[in-house]
Amino acid sequence: MARGELDDVTQRPLLSDQEEPRDDIDAVVAEQQPRPTFTRNLGAIEAFGIVISIVIGSGVFTSPGSIDTNVPSPGIALIVWLVGGILAWTGASIFAELGTAIPGEGGVQPYLCHIYGDVYGFLAAWTWIVAIMPATLAILSIVFVESAYSAAGVIDEAGNLSHKILSIFVLILISIANSISTKASTRLNSFFVVLKFTSIAAVVVAALAVVAVQVSQPDRDIGGRDWFTKAWFAYRRSYNPDGSETDWTSLSQWEIFGHYSAALYGALWAYSGWDKAIYVSAELSEPARQLPLAINSSIPTAIICFLAANAGYYILLPWDVVSTTDSVAVSAITRLLGKGFGILAAAFICLVVAGSLLGNSFVASRMTVAAANRSWIPRIFTVVGKLGTKPATDGSSDAPVNAIVLSTIIATIYILLGNFRALLTLNGLGEYSFFFFTVLGAAILRYREPNLVRPYRPWIFNHVVFLLVSGFVVVRGAVFALGQAFIIVTLWILGLVYYRARQRNFI
Repeated sequence: MARGELDDVTQRPLLSDQEEPRDDIDAVVAEQQPRPTFTRNLGAIEAFGIVISIVIGSGVFTSPGSIDTNVPSPGIALIVWLVGGILAWTGASIFAELGTAIPGEGGVQPYLCHIYGDVYGFLAAWTWIVAIMPATLAILSIVFVESAYSAAGVIDEAGNLSHKILSIFVLILISIANSISTKASTRLNSFFVVLKFTSIAAVVVAALAVVAVQVSQPDRDIGGRDWFTKAWFAYRRSYNPDGSETDWTSLSQWEIFGHYSAALYGALWAYSGWDKAIYVSAELSEPARQLPLAINSSIPTAIICFLAANAGYYILLPWDVVSTTDSVAVSAITRLLGKGFGILAAAFICLVVAGSLLGNSFVASRMTVAAANRSWIPRIFTVVGKLGTKPATDGSSDAPVNAIVLSTIIATIYILLGNFRALLTLNGLGEYSFFFFTVLGAAILRYREPNLVRPYRPWIFNHVVFLLVSGFVVVRGAVFALGQAFIIVTLWILGLVYYRARQRNFI
């Protein structure tokens, strides 16, 4: 690869510098890699599509409520969305550094193994396989059905058995779609990416239309009107889904920080796909060039979309409605254009959520396969092409069917036992605990292994920002949600017991 070409494609607009590139960087990086399970048949466009398909999913249509209820004003809510986006971008840039310097399958696990040792990589894989990814799939399945229900005017039914059964049915359908082949999944993702941009554009255009009408006719009652008559950064009472209110003037600063951390979890959930490009880095044809390119195009695109969509919600809805619904986009369109358009909006959002569900199911199976390749879990989960103990021999499919089935079963349990907001916090605690240690390890490697080939090298300031914010989010979030923190710690203890038992051939 020409030196000038590499410089051009790895330019980063976010706080980064460039380590001296090497002409054969992809070949050098490839030499460090173990033999992969999957073929290198993906490019930067497919990686961009996978990240966008995951990031622009249910979060931008459902998280606004959980964020708004934990902040004192809409203006601060938008700042939380911006902070979440910046944190995602800094984290993604660091993961691009690791993904091109330490290639391998399975997300963060090869990095943690390289930096800290195998047991840390195993704990990450274990947490993702039994908690984080199944919880993500469960949340998305729940949101899919809740969006469909909200179009019919049915709310607060997420705890009913019929709702849970429908959520499981949706999950199974998406799992079947992902079991066809890698190429089929990425083609389907491309369709969902277009659909996501269309859905967000519809919200933004509707909001702009309301602004134009309201400015030209100040006395007309259209949209939420609160955006026109109230200060965006003034403190107001927040309305909670259970009917209670939060009086921000009566809270201590520590309590306010607790609410801010909960709000940030909601934003981070919406951006939660920022790390997913590294899950397919082993399938990129030129990872040193394509991975940074995919990340530095997809994350800023998501930030712009999220800020525009959330500003639109505050224009289209009364502010006390935003905090009490988990289907804010459907509520906004229904209020503005009527039930018919609300049903249409719900159909679009269901398809958007399905796209995110498809992308998350895609990467969840990759983590499972990578763990099985290291013999951390039974090697039956390395089988691709069909369900069973032997891979397909006709080459018609390379989908990790056994791994997909495992994540579907565990996610089904979470659907039956959990609910949207509890699973959201569980997901955030689990993910950002390991994200913190991964980014800390990336900083350590700068000094421990200065000569490690780094095709992509962000500024160390990125590491500092990410560590400060994510460390606060994890610690304060754990105090704020002791139940979910207890579950995560219990899973880690069980994971260590399982790891030692496999090491001693007890399992």
